[in-house]
Amino acid sequence: MKSLLVTGGAGFIGANFVRLVRATRPDVRVRVLDKLTYAGNAESLAGLDGVELVVGDIADADLVDRLAGESDAIVHFAAESHNDNSLRAPEAFVTTNVVGTFTLLEAVRRHGTRFHHVSTDEVFGDLPLSGGEKFTEQTAYAPSSPYSATKAGSDHLVRAWVRSFGVPATISNCSNNYGPYQHIEKFIPRQITNILTGRTPKLYGTGAQIRDWIHVDDHNRAVLDILERGVVGKTYNIGADQPEVTNKQVMEMICTLMGDGDEPVAYEHVADRPGHDQRYAMDASKLRRELGWAPRYTDLEEGLRATIEWYRTHREWWLASKEAVEEGYAARGQ
Repeated sequence: MKSLLVTGGAGFIGANFVRLVRATRPDVRVRVLDKLTYAGNAESLAGLDGVELVVGDIADADLVDRLAGESDAIVHFAAESHNDNSLRAPEAFVTTNVVGTFTLLEAVRRHGTRFHHVSTDEVFGDLPLSGGEKFTEQTAYAPSSPYSATKAGSDHLVRAWVRSFGVPATISNCSNNYGPYQHIEKFIPRQITNILTGRTPKLYGTGAQIRDWIHVDDHNRAVLDILERGVVGKTYNIGADQPEVTNKQVMEMICTLMGDGDEPVAYEHVADRPGHDQRYAMDASKLRRELGWAPRYTDLEEGLRATIEWYRTHREWWLASKEAVEEGYAARGQ
């Protein structure tokens, strides 16, 4: 692989992936295709040599065709991904997540470009809060929101293009990510930046929801493993497989880590999200068994401490958008 195209490479996970590739594959030329909507930030790629940013839309067939023809491989991160936004304005999710993925698949079909599609555990719906069941690669899809429904649709398109047209593609479904460069509308960075700006952290509902939190670097190492050594046509689940924690417990970890001595920061409960999935848990045993991957961030508290420090020392990256994000949440009682 000499030339790699990363869609959504100025977003949270994509930008961290680009940084991983530059650090570990310095001979690979990297292009980023990103529309630079509110969730994309060119500053997330600052300081990287050997990276070209192309500002454009994955639904632009002519642009995508040209870039696919000039690339050995494509890693497809670009997506509308915020559940709250999908409940208010779902059309953009259909355009980007479904039509955009279709456009990419048609381009790689013409050029024979290796394609990896990054998806989410949310396509599976949710699990009971108790019982220990986990999502596997064979779990039936049952999306709950416009976001997860459009990601499910894009997964189905990739599988159909593999089977019908022989497109050399793989898919990964990953659990909730955390780490640097994540937009402050998301749960963990929202709470961190609330505290850093003197606001009260906010917890949806009771906070009983359970997530399989994985550090973004562990996710991206798995994606790179799948791209380079995964079997074309296969899907791989990615998850940290750590002790389960509720959103309330995550909130309390953040408030304790950012508290004053033995006194944690106080938080408040706000209106829950409609249709909020209760529990996600991923079985990543296939990835571990076939590719030898394992997470390096095995202590959530340690990972959160490092993430808090990143937001503390990179205020210039997020501060300008903080007021608008919180105004939007306040208008919805959240």
